[in-house]
Amino acid sequence: MDVTAAGPRRLTIRNVAERAQVSLGTVSNVLNRPEMVAPATRARVRAVMDELGFVRNTAAHQLRMGNSRSVSVVVHDVSNSFFTEAIRGIEDVTNDNGYVVIVSSSDASAEREKRCLRLVEEQRVLGVIITPADKDLGHLVRLQEHGTRVILLDRHGPGGGFCSVAVDDVRGGELAAAHLFSQGHRRIAMVNGPTEIRQCADRRRGVRRAARRAGFDPDTAILDVPVAALSAAGGQGAVARVLAGSPAPTGVVCANDMAAMGVLRGLREAGVRVPDDISVVGYDDIDFAAMLSPSLTSVRQPKYELGASAARLLLEEVSDATHTHREVRFDPELVVRSSSAPASDRTASAKPDSVSTNGTSRSRRTGVSRTGA
Repeated sequence: MDVTAAGPRRLTIRNVAERAQVSLGTVSNVLNRPEMVAPATRARVRAVMDELGFVRNTAAHQLRMGNSRSVSVVVHDVSNSFFTEAIRGIEDVTNDNGYVVIVSSSDASAEREKRCLRLVEEQRVLGVIITPADKDLGHLVRLQEHGTRVILLDRHGPGGGFCSVAVDDVRGGELAAAHLFSQGHRRIAMVNGPTEIRQCADRRRGVRRAARRAGFDPDTAILDVPVAALSAAGGQGAVARVLAGSPAPTGVVCANDMAAMGVLRGLREAGVRVPDDISVVGYDDIDFAAMLSPSLTSVRQPKYELGASAARLLLEEVSDATHTHREVRFDPELVVRSSSAPASDRTASAKPDSVSTNGTSRSRRTGVSRTGA
């Protein structure tokens, strides 16, 4: 291959045809319709391809044929373990079916998301699996009208216009708060992200519903502690406001595990013991939740299954002409570990009844499990 000051020159089928002494059409047939080429000629052309190190420009071919083999995934933050596990589910399903995944982070910014989607449309991908950053999905409707299939990840599909996969986050927030109320906590703080984000709004709704069902006024039983970002730094920075609450909360519900990790760190630095002085509950149950000290009580989401289901919906939409949009909804589960305990004015006997199986006990309350971590 020739190399110039501008860099290496990409090999084309013309180079292959010249070296193999065949026509351009013959090389094209070897690549696209090999059965039309005599076996001896086909073998000679492939040998030349190997000799030259020729690699087919699949992207250009797919653009010409309108048959993309790539899938775009746009999530809030690819470094967040929740999305990492969901993307793995997407990759496993799509790769098994011959597709490649292109991943982008929107940083929960509607403007950045729209820039990502413009690039997606230019690449003529098979479809996009997206966790939208904006409540307004008009830009996704337009993308779909232009021929790009859209699957919503961790977001409900309004009006049946999109396929979607999501977890019942209202139920998840309720499980987290109900766990604390059932253990005698009467005032809890909620460290939450911007409620413009659907997940944050739904989890808050669930926490408030748990307060009402426990017989409390949510406005007095819950201390809202908003943070700009659900990160470890955001959670740590929220601790001063949690501890300044009056009356002081004895439990904290965090809208994700990253924020919970920061809360645990901030409480430790402030000399506040968990769970002796205050209980902490996270959300997502990402890998490190069980490894923290104390191990973190958290609402588990089926992250891998969310991604795999989204990918299956996309492939179904591509292959089935009679496909109709539908929503797949998963139920969350509370996993109880060492970071939560009964409030100090309660006795150990006040804990909910549980039944033990192989070292793991499951509360009689649906969706709640206790591990030995």
